[in-house]
Amino acid sequence: MSKKDCYKTVAREAQAMLVEKKSKFIANVKPVSSEAEALEYLAAMRSRYSDARHNVYAYVIDENNIFRYSDDGEPGGTAGMPVLDAIRKPGLVDVAVVVTRYFGGTLLGTGGLVHAYSSSAREGLLAAKPVIREKCNIVDVKADYTLVGKIQYMLGQDGYTTEDTVYENDVTFKVICSLDDTERFVAKVTDLTSGRAECKITAQKYVDKICKEEK
Repeated sequence: MSKKDCYKTVAREAQAMLVEKKSKFIANVKPVSSEAEALEYLAAMRSRYSDARHNVYAYVIDENNIFRYSDDGEPGGTAGMPVLDAIRKPGLVDVAVVVTRYFGGTLLGTGGLVHAYSSSAREGLLAAKPVIREKCNIVDVKADYTLVGKIQYMLGQDGYTTEDTVYENDVTFKVICSLDDTERFVAKVTDLTSGRAECKITAQKYVDKICKEEK
């Protein structure tokens, strides 16, 4: 699993299918956190499609920069590499793609195979929702009830997301802040409330943002 503060991956498991001259290409995609998980997924897909002629795969694991691919019996360079390129060109990591081919009786040729495998992998990745995964701070903003309106307005105006709001003797907003924006956010809250609100970083988590080009 990537340990970077920000990286690009996919949000969910997904599938896409492409038919080219009666050959069926089924792309299955899954976010994975390790090579072991990628190999486990590959084994599962091979078992599911055990009657298929080819189960071509590629995966990229960000930690230790691991990447693997296989043509699985297709002519060299026509299958595994195009699938790997479909992952790497948009900068995706921590993802495994298996493209299963059911032969339709018509040879596609080198160019046809490259196109079919890359296109099906690309469609599968789009279906899996590419996201930017960013490490964020959870900042607890604790204030008395007289300041709630001010703080809520500021959060809404600046587009901050609250993970939770706890109502007790005081109100605590659990605000999600990017690492490089946290200092500015705390300063703004302090200024807005004349120092009456208490801000404290209580946790960190990864937050997914849908890639703009994939919306």
